[in-house]
This record gives sequence, C-alpha cells and structure tokens, in this order.
Amino acid sequence: MSFSKTVAFHTLGCKLNFSETSALSRSLEADGFTKKEFEEDADVYVINTCSVTDNADKECRMLVRRIQRRSPEAMVVITGCYAQLKPKEIAEIEGVDLVLGAAEKFNLSTHLKDLVKSDTAQIYSCEIGEVEGFHSSYSLTDRTRTFLKVQDGCDYNCAFCTIPLARGHSRSDSIEGVLNNVKELAASGVKEIVLTGINLGDFGKGNNGGKTKPTTFYDLVQALDEVEGIERFRISSIEPNLLTNEIIEFVARSKKFMPHFHIPLQSGSNHILGLMRRRYRSELYAERIAYIKELMPHCCIGVDVIVGFPTESDEYFKETFNFLHNIDVSYFHVFTYSERADTLAIDLKPIVPMHIRNERNKVLRNLSYQKLQYFKEQHIGTMRKVLFERMNNNGISEGYTDNYIKVQAMGKPELYNTIVDWVVG
Repeated sequence: MSFSKTVAFHTLGCKLNFSETSALSRSLEADGFTKKEFEEDADVYVINTCSVTDNADKECRMLVRRIQRRSPEAMVVITGCYAQLKPKEIAEIEGVDLVLGAAEKFNLSTHLKDLVKSDTAQIYSCEIGEVEGFHSSYSLTDRTRTFLKVQDGCDYNCAFCTIPLARGHSRSDSIEGVLNNVKELAASGVKEIVLTGINLGDFGKGNNGGKTKPTTFYDLVQALDEVEGIERFRISSIEPNLLTNEIIEFVARSKKFMPHFHIPLQSGSNHILGLMRRRYRSELYAERIAYIKELMPHCCIGVDVIVGFPTESDEYFKETFNFLHNIDVSYFHVFTYSERADTLAIDLKPIVPMHIRNERNKVLRNLSYQKLQYFKEQHIGTMRKVLFERMNNNGISEGYTDNYIKVQAMGKPELYNTIVDWVVG
C-alpha cells in the first residue's frame, strides 16, 4: 500500500479508547497517511471498538455496513476490545479486511503496508495472557483538555466485565514516562490533562522499575503536581477501595488537581455488590464520599451504576436508589446490564427482564438530573476558575469550572484555552 493513502478513524467506548485512537492517528500521519473525517471518503477506515455492552458490538457492525455502502473499495480495519474478544466473528463481517487484537493494535502501520483487498479478512491476535508491555497514548485535538493513558488492563475480574479478557492484566507506564508525555503536552499548549486507565488506582503494577517498593498512584499524583506548564489535572475514574484518604487529602490541598472525582459504585446493595465481585461494600463507598465532602464541600463527584444485574429484585434496586439519593454525589453514569459471554454473571439467575432494566435506567437518570441541578444551584453566584475549551456552532464559548460545572459565554473567542475567574450563573 502506498503511503499517500488517506485514513479515517472512529472510536467506540471509553476515553482510554479515544486516547489510543489519537495515538494511532498521529502514528499513521507520521508515516505519510492523510487523515480524513470518518464521514468522508478514505482509502482506509479504522474502527477502534469497545465491547462493554452488546450495543457497542452492534454499532461496530453498523459502521462497517455504512462504509461498504459509501466506499466499497476501502480497507476496513477493526481493533480494540471487541477485536480481541471475538476476532473470528468480526472477520466474518462482510467488508472487514483486517482484525488486530490487543497485542497488534499499535503495529497498525506495519500491517497496513502489506494489506490488500480480498474476500477473507486477516486476523492478528493472540491469547490475552500473552499481551505484555504498556503503550502510552494521549488524545490531542483542538480541545484544550486532553486524556492521557497511564495504566492499562485489570486484575479484578468483576462478574459482569469482559475488560480483563480484552485488555489483559494490570500494567502501567513509569512515572518518568508519564512525566515525559506531560511535558510534551505542556509544550503543545494543553492546559488540562485527565489521567485515564482501565483501573487507574492500580497504577504502578507491572512496572516498578526494579525498585523494592513499587510506585503507586499516590506517587504519580505527587510527581505530576510539580510539573511546570500544565495548570490542571483530573482523575478520570478510580475504584473506591483504591481511593485512599491520602489521595483525597492530597487533592484537597493541591492547586493543580481539580476537586472532581468519578468513583464507580455499580450497586448500592451489598448483596448485589457481592455477586458482582466488587472489592468493597456500600459502607466504604459512603465513607469515601463523606470524607471528600468534609475536605472539599465544593467537590463534584460522579458515579457509575449498573441496573438490571441478575437477581436484582425490586428490593435490591430500591436499596441502590435510596443509597444514591442519600449520599452527596453530583451525577451518575447509568448503565443497563448487558449479558456478556465468558463472564461469571452470565450464569446467574433469575435474570431481570429488559423492560424492567430500562425502567430502572430511566429512574436513576432522573435522579441523576435532580442531583446535578442541585449541585449546580449550590454554586450559582460563586467565583470559580474556568478553562474555556471551545466555541460551539452558535458562537457560544464553553468551558468547565475546576469542579466540573459547564459554563457558557456568548462570543468571546479570546477566551479559548484560557483559565479565568468566572461567576457561575
């Protein structure tokens, strides 16, 4: 394949996937490819997949069909979690030319050199236990807030989750490697970095640099707080059992780490948490929230929660609703449970009918809306630091306060990529 080719990317799933897609895009551009938008005609289309839910699988298939209709001669490459979990299934999708598993994702450019259109897709995959090493990546677009991957994989094996099967064991960048990436981002003008990973609080596993004592996520945040050129850091998502008091206390006194946490809960019922094989109970979660709010009453706290997990009766769902209603959090990301092959939950009975799962999803999303409105109302009229990131199509500049409240200002393009004092309205 000539390197005067064009390439378009589409990302499904989490912020980690977006950071990896951005790294792949920069790699191909460095090798001579010209980047195109996914809705444009291109010689190569790369879909970086998720497989957390059945909808992500279906969306991948839909995207391939769309490419087939628009550009039937284009090369189609599928990588990411779905590609690792079900490479043969993907290879059978009409129009797919190349399937790259977890170990081959970052060898995309090499594979494209020899790729030719044929009736049979090429598969490059391996057993997930053979996946080693850490590939750093970060998103870098016109946004001033970027996502930096510092950790990958997970050793937790929660009953509902396929991620360990798709990404392998927990492993991390070194602190030196993270700092080098941060300095590159600072030189490019980025003002805010969001630290991302599959199990971020597990940072340090798989890379202790030969030291007797492995590095930890606490070591990392301390080192980042000293870096010049970056004004803001956020912690994307961290397990409650790994969010230690010392991390909370550090964020409370830091000038660079924002008062904003995203802490997965998944269920407010200890019975369901046990079946999910989560490594905490609701009491510990409530303690973490209370301590954060004691030190940072203004802190924004997001929550992941799953509805419709097998055996979740009305009583257990009510426990979750009441728990979320009573704790001082700011918003939820609500996920409807989706059966995934090769997980422990697949054999649990009784299952929750889909219409009930959907009803519970709506109930919690409504509660989330109320929580978010209440959190915003508490800060109306207060002065916060705002990073303005972009101007939308209506000529309105948009940005976020330190504690993650979205603000808007009519016009004012000069605010782009600046941090200013702003009265929340």
